[in-house]
Amino acid sequence: MNFSEKNIVITGGTSGIGFATAEAFIHAGANVWITGRNLENLDKAANLLKSERLFTVVSDTSNLNGIDDLVKTVAQSGKKLDVLFLNAGIATFAPIATATEADFDAQFNTNVKGPYFTLQKLLPYLNDGASVVFNSSTVATAAQMYGSVYSATKGALNKIAQVAANELAERNIRVNMISPGPTQTEGFDKAVPDESLKQQFASTTALQRMGRPSEIAKAVLFLASEDASFITGAQLLADGGYIGYALK
Repeated sequence: MNFSEKNIVITGGTSGIGFATAEAFIHAGANVWITGRNLENLDKAANLLKSERLFTVVSDTSNLNGIDDLVKTVAQSGKKLDVLFLNAGIATFAPIATATEADFDAQFNTNVKGPYFTLQKLLPYLNDGASVVFNSSTVATAAQMYGSVYSATKGALNKIAQVAANELAERNIRVNMISPGPTQTEGFDKAVPDESLKQQFASTTALQRMGRPSEIAKAVLFLASEDASFITGAQLLADGGYIGYALK
């Protein structure tokens, strides 16, 4: 797929799926802005990608001030955006009996409030015909134990994306969701440090393995491309067969 000179914003692009997607877009010829909460992680990502088409923005999109920092950077660039990948997200797992308010607020702020207001504030900077992709999850529809809060954030995200697809159709802006299954990322390692639990996650997929960030990135590029020009309001499962296998 060719994204030559297209302008892309990826929230949470310093590692994992965001980083892999930034790399894929750059290889396809795009100019890419990635956000991160601190300069150290952004510098590390930039050193790994080594591209003149990569731009970094210190922006914590879990709060409105951080989102404003991103919007200011985009405005100052003088460019309109062709793709917005709302990728930033966090996960913590706990049974309902012990989940804390702090974990609840952190996940909803990052996973729901952040994408919602990032989209809202960047709407004036999206080209007509642009593509928006929300990074959701299979847990939005699966009833995974200990994931009540995380699952709720992704369920909310899917509904926001579906409504946005209808509201933005008049500008020919397509809005879709990518829903990864268990994927081997730094964030997953942090949320699930136990190796035996990781093996359990892998065993829930039909392919009996974890996904790779590069595999999810390819699916994001498809949704953002002209090859998906008649797809909007859709959820694309990139889960190694998790949904069908886990429920069989």
